[in-house]
Amino acid sequence: MLHSILFWLGAFTAIFFVGVFVELGIGGSRLRRLHQIPPLPDEEMPSVSIIVAARNEERAIEHALGSLLRQRGGEMEVIVVDDRSDDSTGAILDRMADVEPRLRVVHVTDLPKGWLGKNHALWMGAQSARGELLLFTDADIVMAPDAVARAAGYLSREGLDHLTVAPHVNMPGRLLTAFGVVFTIFFSLYTRPWRVRDPRSKQHVGIGAFNLVRADSYRRMGTHQAIAMRPDDDVKLGKLVKKNGMLQDFVLGPELVQVEWYSSIPEAVRGLRKNGFAGVDYRISLVMLATAVHVVFFIWPFIAVFATRGWTQAFYGFALLMILGLYAGCARAQKSAWWHGILFPIASVLFIVVIWNATIYALVNRGIEWRGTHYPLDELRANRI
Repeated sequence: MLHSILFWLGAFTAIFFVGVFVELGIGGSRLRRLHQIPPLPDEEMPSVSIIVAARNEERAIEHALGSLLRQRGGEMEVIVVDDRSDDSTGAILDRMADVEPRLRVVHVTDLPKGWLGKNHALWMGAQSARGELLLFTDADIVMAPDAVARAAGYLSREGLDHLTVAPHVNMPGRLLTAFGVVFTIFFSLYTRPWRVRDPRSKQHVGIGAFNLVRADSYRRMGTHQAIAMRPDDDVKLGKLVKKNGMLQDFVLGPELVQVEWYSSIPEAVRGLRKNGFAGVDYRISLVMLATAVHVVFFIWPFIAVFATRGWTQAFYGFALLMILGLYAGCARAQKSAWWHGILFPIASVLFIVVIWNATIYALVNRGIEWRGTHYPLDELRANRI
């Protein structure tokens, strides 16, 4: 009986990964790359307001902000909202603003009820923005001088309301690098970014590193007020676009946009605690389903290929080739080593740990801690999109 179950499960797993391989392979090949998209001439460029939410970013803010201030093409301004920092972030920003006319700094000292700090900061920045386009980005993102011009030109030429750019993620160590690639694979399977351009599809996407949106579209969709209590605000901004019948697209930009993500495994687990439960809409049933899917399809095959024989082993061996092929393709796009794919099962276990850590933490503490503030779980759950 057990042999029969393993045989059919192995066969189904092999078929499953053929479908995944084809979907990701064909879909990924359709994605544009930002460095291959020509910018508009300066005189045709729409004005852009780059909006950054910063809290206790003294370590990286000056370098990242310098890259934003070096952006070329058209009329641009950079608005940084200092969200209640208690380090030297505010002083650094004020010093830079004294010598840089394109930089405006907004200091927030109190957080209104019903807001997450970051979301409120981005909303505050948008209220004073003068640009036709708004670029929401993080305080540790480094961009090449032509990144914004290329993205803004593409959005304008294609008649889009929203454009997301996927950055290159810098993480030290083989396991963290593998986790980053595996995370990208799972994110791609969840969002299907090659489908978001289709107005008939409900697929949507957003990445905090680079969310470019038309200012008038942003206001029509309800601004960040509609996602005031969403820790996954970047993805939900993309969902607001699709829910309001607007057009969005997704491009790859690792050559022009980079971010330093986490420096260690414990830091990654703690950092993703704020939005791991939100990613499944605070539903225990989805956490359990995600766990089962990961164990059956992304962990068990690495064991089964040694624990089975005959056709069952062949099925799982074929599935492993598909998994490693998926990893190699994604690693190539992210400019990392393909052979780190041998760490796929460990990275997948880490992904489960992240989700359960976030879930248990939110349930035990009745909320999350983010940027030094506790947010009640009931209020987080109430902000459904």
